This record gives sequence, C-alpha cells and structure tokens, in this order.
Amino acid sequence: MNYSQTDGKRVQAALLIIGDEILSGQTHDKNLPHIAENLNNVGVQLAEVRVVPDIKKEIIDAVNALRRRFDYLFTTGGIGPTHDDITAEAVSEAVGRELIQNQEARRLLEEHFKYNGTEINEARLSMANTPKGAELIRNPISTAPGFRVENVYVMAGVPKIMQAMLDNIIPTLQGGAQKLSRSVLCNLGEGSIAQGLKDIQDKHPDIDIGSYPHYARANYRLSLVIRGFDDKKLQDVQEAIHRMICDLGGDPIRGEELDNQ
Repeated sequence: MNYSQTDGKRVQAALLIIGDEILSGQTHDKNLPHIAENLNNVGVQLAEVRVVPDIKKEIIDAVNALRRRFDYLFTTGGIGPTHDDITAEAVSEAVGRELIQNQEARRLLEEHFKYNGTEINEARLSMANTPKGAELIRNPISTAPGFRVENVYVMAGVPKIMQAMLDNIIPTLQGGAQKLSRSVLCNLGEGSIAQGLKDIQDKHPDIDIGSYPHYARANYRLSLVIRGFDDKKLQDVQEAIHRMICDLGGDPIRGEELDNQ
C-alpha cells in the first residue's frame, strides 16, 4: 500500500450523506459500511455521519461544521445532472470559492457522450461544475467525476460509482493509528452481564466495549466487541470479560477461536 501513516496520531473523518431519497426511506444507503471499513484500513476513523436533504443551506451548514472539526470530510450524493443535484454549488459556497465549469471534467464528459452517442446538453455538462481550484476524482464507471477541495471529498451516491471513486482517494490519504478490535461471544443475556461489563469499562476508559445481541435460527448469542488502538490493552480487556462470563456460569468464546473452528 502506498498511503502514508503517522504513527500514534489519530486521524478522524466525517461522512455527509446528501439526498431526500435517503431521508424518505425510498433509497437505502449502502455506502456507509464500505467507506468506514476502507478508511479504518488506512488508519482513518469515521467519527461522525450525518444525513441532510437536498437543501443548499442545510448542506452548507453541515459541510462547514464537519470540515472544520475533522481531518477529512467525505460527501455522497447530489452530483448528477438534475435540478436537485446541488452538492457542487453548496460545497463551493461553503468553502468560499467560485463555482466554475472545470474544463478537464467537461472534456472527459464530452468524449464520453460522443463515444456513446449521447446528446451533449447543458444539464449533462453541469456535472463538470466544481469549486475553482478543485482536484477531480476519477470515475471509471460513468466518467462524471467527483472532486476534492481542501479537506472535502465529494463523491457520487450510486454505490458502484462511489466505490470506484473511493478506490482513487484511499491511496492519497494520510492515516494515523489504526483502530483494532477483539470480541467475545457468549450465551448470557445483557441483563446478566451489564454490571460486570460496566465495571470492566470503568477500569479501561480508553477502550470501547460494545454489546450486541443477535438471534440465529432461534439461537441467542451475545457478541461483546472491544475496540481500541493498543492490542495489549484489548487482550487484557478480552481476558477480563472472559473471566467475568465464566464466573457468571456462561460459556465464552473468543472471536479468534470462533474464526479457527
């Protein structure tokens, strides 16, 4: 991998999902898990996610709040050719840059439309609009590019296209310490382990412990996930949880043991 990492530094990002169709439930977002996993793999923790409608002021306010708070801001949605695709315009205003028609983006679009025999019109060429000075994010699927301006990365909302754009972004990011995880599974209810789990959490405030019950074919199982940046501390917490479950009469299984079965 050719991305750079800074040992010890914690690098955080936010994701802004833009679109009325997400808020209405008409479209289910499929981008969040892919983005979170790929960022974590290069030492960038996704720390906050927001969803906003196709309203310019809402987008501007969210972009400004998130880009100032986090190292990176990624947006998805709103860069198509229709009247409600206003992300480029909103981001331009948020960063205080003129919205221009990027000539390289226009050239790419014109070549694509001519090759496919598609009419070149004003609406389609609007997908070449970017803030002045923005860098293009290549789109090998449908050509219309995303863009980066300062620490804001603007991507398409269509999952296949977003994933292709993210593939081009990931190698350029400067990551920090990678967040690690371990897990313990057991057959006890959350109410049975709640106090013991709280006691362990209180002793390890720099470790995140999550409790996730699930049912599979009528079989109950509780998954306890431990996350942090120091693997030795994760092991210590994992062992403490393992002992606590045994003391309560449960049958704990470490996640790595399950993987080897």
